[in-house]
Amino acid sequence: MTNFNHSIIRAAVWNLAGFTRPGRPVGISARSKKAEKQAEGLALLDAEFVTLIEVSPLNYIETLVARLKTFGVDYNHTILPQKNGNIHIGFLHKPGIEVTNPRFIDGSEGDYGRGRQAFAVDIEIAKLKAIVIGVHLKSGRDRDEQKTRDSQCKVIGDYITNIHLTPGLKRRAIFLMGDFNMIPGQDVSNFHYLGGDDVMDFVSSWDLQDRFSHILEKGRANLLDGFAVSRNFSTDYIKGSLRLFPMHWTMDMGREAFRRSVSDHLPFVASFKIY
Repeated sequence: MTNFNHSIIRAAVWNLAGFTRPGRPVGISARSKKAEKQAEGLALLDAEFVTLIEVSPLNYIETLVARLKTFGVDYNHTILPQKNGNIHIGFLHKPGIEVTNPRFIDGSEGDYGRGRQAFAVDIEIAKLKAIVIGVHLKSGRDRDEQKTRDSQCKVIGDYITNIHLTPGLKRRAIFLMGDFNMIPGQDVSNFHYLGGDDVMDFVSSWDLQDRFSHILEKGRANLLDGFAVSRNFSTDYIKGSLRLFPMHWTMDMGREAFRRSVSDHLPFVASFKIY
């Protein structure tokens, strides 16, 4: 394994906006300007571990890995095809981080028949051992969509609760991140169920100084993406470190131009001790 000479790792999450409507080409073309810009943005982010939401097509993650090499950034990747639909969840991880046991959380699509299942992996780097769960919950602001998210959050929350009831995993750190499609202070039941038996600390609801991540067509924005760590056993999380990464600024773009040509979401990044 590659020697990893750092005291921390940075873990990020980003929705690539790979969703396409029926009748349109699936996902993001490997030869597109958008693919070029997303690779540039990821190179600027330069996190050691990245959860990617809305990877489409499935092999688009390989496109990003190849393009990142042109910026001098090396990543391995882990992904499995979702059972339904054509948008996937994947992970990028730098050499030196061991990523094993990729699996879906059974039933985590909830009552959304064509929904995405949460995708989990085990990671190990130096003294840090954690389970990372990537999620992409049902979108929508109406009551029916919130109830559908409740059905998804209950399954994921129970899965998280059971981790800490399992011998050998009772003290394992859990990192939960992705496109929650939930707004703090509004989708109260969603957060309640997703947190399991009071297991998760939703640091994105507290530590973020910037209160948005999703850019709307009219230029307004809200906080739909989320980042949580297990309350008692994620002591490696550096408190206050979670930040919105202003990728549009780093690429010298306005929010609206970024939305059109790169993504309608901005990434989060947090730091974790590995010593």
